[in-house]
Amino acid sequence: MSNLPGVIPAIKQREEQFIAVRHSIHAHPELGFEEVATSKLVAESLRAWGYEVTAGIGGTGVVGQLRCGAGARRLGIRADMDALPIHEDTGLPYASKLPGKMHACGHDGHTAILLAAARHLADTREFDGTLNLIFQPAEEGQGGAARMMAEGLFERFPCDAVFALHNGPTLPVGSFIVQPGVLAASADIVSIKLTGKGGHGGMPHTCVDPIVAMASIILSLQTIVSRNLPPDQPAVVSIGSAQAGSASNVIPDCARLELTVRTYNPAIQQQIESRLRELVSLQAQSFGVTAEIEWTPVTRVLVNTPEETRIAREVAEAMVGPQAIVPLPAGAMGGDDFSWMLEKVPGCYVVLGNGVGSKGGCMIHNPGYDFNDEILSLGASYWARLAETYLR
Repeated sequence: MSNLPGVIPAIKQREEQFIAVRHSIHAHPELGFEEVATSKLVAESLRAWGYEVTAGIGGTGVVGQLRCGAGARRLGIRADMDALPIHEDTGLPYASKLPGKMHACGHDGHTAILLAAARHLADTREFDGTLNLIFQPAEEGQGGAARMMAEGLFERFPCDAVFALHNGPTLPVGSFIVQPGVLAASADIVSIKLTGKGGHGGMPHTCVDPIVAMASIILSLQTIVSRNLPPDQPAVVSIGSAQAGSASNVIPDCARLELTVRTYNPAIQQQIESRLRELVSLQAQSFGVTAEIEWTPVTRVLVNTPEETRIAREVAEAMVGPQAIVPLPAGAMGGDDFSWMLEKVPGCYVVLGNGVGSKGGCMIHNPGYDFNDEILSLGASYWARLAETYLR
């Protein structure tokens, strides 16, 4: 591993230990609300280092709390733990041992980063106040943040500010994105069920074909962004799943669509929902099928607050220099349910460069993705320095 600027020597000395932890988590991925083994590993590690540990909040979530001195300030740092339902295709020696599941977003790395920082902060205790380390389940579209909050996360563990980190493929190792305002999009899941009347494919006049209706709806949905929204408002309506039928000569009763909707503007989010419901209902009606629409908010527009972002940026600049702080790439429409936490508590979501090309540049949610171990100690050092800065 290379020596990056800003890495704390004591964290660097333990680097191989936490890389091994990361590889173990990677080899045994767990989907949202199934993170039993990962949660156990986190809880046992934190307890061994002297943290007060609360497990089971939000299902499989874990909070480790460490108090030092008499300081009144309370800091929260969050890491996500869940994997994705993707079959891994990396060929790595520590690749997923579970078919159809993999850490394709780097949450294994985020967990290992925060554990490495937790160990260092427990050893040094060079801060004055309360540190709340939040290990969150089910970030990938299942509402882990909202569930932890519904079960009293910030009432039981009050925070004056809360921070989170995500790796950024295609960004150079040693770089950070730390900027105020909107940093990630809202993300909604839309499920559409079309019901007609099935029958023989050779006698379509006796049926009400939901597949034809589905095809028309797929095309019409693409007009929402291109024809109903202002050109200066970024938004995405993407259909990720279209399912119907099982035989070439059978017209099915039902067809289903699964979509993701993303935008940076809550008003545009509402406009898309209204127009989508209108288009689907009227298109379905025109083909004689019925439509059921289920709209599930996954993330909110993620907004970094000014003062907390200033602190987060100062820490990053002190570590890697101002030249390594880069802007959010144009067209990035990722979402993170940390946005729910930022609606409750001020804070900042930062991005840490995962690398470029063959060394960390593969995009997340891809079967060939892997978190770059080279940035683990840098991320851990960042959390340690941020905690020491905020809890002076």
